[in-house]
Amino acid sequence: MDTPLAEQLRPRSLDEFVGQTHLVGKGRPIRSMLEKGKIVSMVLWGPPGTGKTTLARLVAKYVNAEFVPFSAVAGGGVAEIRKIIAKAKDNQGLFQKQTVLFVDEIHRFNKAQQDAFLPYVEDGTITLIGATTENPGFEVIAPLVSRSQIYVLYALSDQEIATITTRAIEHYPKHKWENDAVKHIIKHANGDARTAINAVELSASLSKTVTLKIAEEALQRKAIFYDKKGDWHYDTISAFIKSMRGSEPDAALHYLARMIKAGEDPVFIARRMVIFASEDIGNAQPTALVVATACMQAVHMIGWPEAGLILAQTATYLASAKKSIASTSGLYQALRDIDENHLDPIPLHLRNAANKVMESLGYGRGHIRYPWLAEKRTKKKVKQEYMPKNLIGKQYYQPDWK
Repeated sequence: MDTPLAEQLRPRSLDEFVGQTHLVGKGRPIRSMLEKGKIVSMVLWGPPGTGKTTLARLVAKYVNAEFVPFSAVAGGGVAEIRKIIAKAKDNQGLFQKQTVLFVDEIHRFNKAQQDAFLPYVEDGTITLIGATTENPGFEVIAPLVSRSQIYVLYALSDQEIATITTRAIEHYPKHKWENDAVKHIIKHANGDARTAINAVELSASLSKTVTLKIAEEALQRKAIFYDKKGDWHYDTISAFIKSMRGSEPDAALHYLARMIKAGEDPVFIARRMVIFASEDIGNAQPTALVVATACMQAVHMIGWPEAGLILAQTATYLASAKKSIASTSGLYQALRDIDENHLDPIPLHLRNAANKVMESLGYGRGHIRYPWLAEKRTKKKVKQEYMPKNLIGKQYYQPDWK
């Protein structure tokens, strides 16, 4: 079987490595570590196609260590880990050779599997390099995180993708590549080197003359990395909410489009807008809550793709609406007072006189049920206290949009 182009293009030195200059550039942490010949366990965190596996291989190569790849997705378990550790001990004892255990998708390992690595990381039997697309602070057990360096990798720039695409195209010297096709691959790789290389390889297999149409067919659609349970999921909905809060309907539509393209649950998006309508708009424009609630009911009934129209209408309405956090702030202040202050008794005149004993104790005595009506009848201002004694005069609700 032919070796995939992505494997053929895998860099064999740091000088061939493209991107992540904040880690491998001159004087930067990983390059400095390798130049000194002493490595530590690390977790490489970043989106797909940014060089995590390649970097792990280079680390092992630079210190002449045995590289052992291990994937959670492939179903490796604790028993297999024990075999790897046994071999690593032999390498260490018999051959004075380090073992770099590369754990791809380390966030997919459960706690017991991650715990199995810990003693051997501590005693130096293995140097662990984990790769993850998820925040290791949430997905990797704390003891492993505390014993590892966390390095963040970023999506590649278009210029870096262009360098990689050019290298890939050089493997097909007999093909003709139209400029529009190459630009399309670079743009729609979306910072993912693997996507760009695979698009070049597939395009070359489809035609000797690679036109824009061929490149589009190879790519199919823009490669948006969006894990519904991961950071990109939360980052995108966060950006969506913040755009509406900042009264930017255009930005709100952009992040909504990302979620639509990724197949996000439309009810999830609508539910967040219902919360937003109350939290960030409140009584400055009370119809916002009505619109958002109707949106949630509608998308639940309709589903994709038409639900996108309803979500777009609601998002732009909310983004354009007047904003107020008076209700939200008032509630949080009231909750804080309950946590921090002594709770004085509810005033007797506000209590429910459910029986004669309660009536004899003064429950409900002197309570004016409809102050507004009493004022209308008597033409006099009615003053009735509703706060507990220690909070008399406290003002939680302060309208901020008038």
